[in-house]
Amino acid sequence: MSTAPLGTGSVVLITGASSGIGEQLALQLASRGARLALAARGTDDLERVAEACRGRGGEALAVPTDVGVEAECRAFVDAAVKRWGRVDALVNNAGVSMWARFDEIEDLGLFERIMRVNYLGSVWCTHAALGHLEASRGRLVAVSSLTGLTGVPTRTAYAASKHAMRGFFDSLRIELRGTGVSVTVAYPGFVDTWVRRRATGPDGQPLGQSPVQEDRVMSPETCARLILEAADGRKRQVVMTARGRAGRWLSLVAPGLVDRLAARAIEQGR
Repeated sequence: MSTAPLGTGSVVLITGASSGIGEQLALQLASRGARLALAARGTDDLERVAEACRGRGGEALAVPTDVGVEAECRAFVDAAVKRWGRVDALVNNAGVSMWARFDEIEDLGLFERIMRVNYLGSVWCTHAALGHLEASRGRLVAVSSLTGLTGVPTRTAYAASKHAMRGFFDSLRIELRGTGVSVTVAYPGFVDTWVRRRATGPDGQPLGQSPVQEDRVMSPETCARLILEAADGRKRQVVMTARGRAGRWLSLVAPGLVDRLAARAIEQGR
């Protein structure tokens, strides 16, 4: 099983590639000469990122995709295989968020939508790509969140979807033992992206503004670099903040303290 970095000629599929972490993953891989299949719903932004990747020396195929629809997930993978004949890595990065107390939510359809995009979209893309990844002894990457490791107030649906991702990919890793396919789960904290401005509020509408101090959180460039370092090394997981790493140990000895820290992080927006 090779631990050579993803680079020249590697075929990498990225969901949620039109902005934020996905965009930075694409740009950094393009600079290495990778071949990129990029998925997102926003056609114009997706093509903008694809063109920027070509400008950096990579090949890029923009495939407008709603990962909340199983058939579109399969069509995305099929388009990449038709173009290049293989898949060396799949990065399940697409996601939507929320920011509302559970008792204030007016439409519980929010839970289904977030679960379809964040969790089922990853499942569907992975199922479509798995045979190709086994053939290439490739890499699976799932971009979860620190909310996939602990409960977080105002994020009930989002945390549930990220916990589901963790359970799925940790279980799949065991099933894939001996196949040469690695499974890396990334756990970022707050990252300076548009995801919170687009997050759903209690009325079911996008917030339109971020409740987080964006100038005091991780940049998408740094987040993407850490994800790629973990994927290159075929690491099991990467927890990206000191607070996140400390929280994992504290949850074993002082779970009530972790609850208070999570509440404070949301209140302070960082």
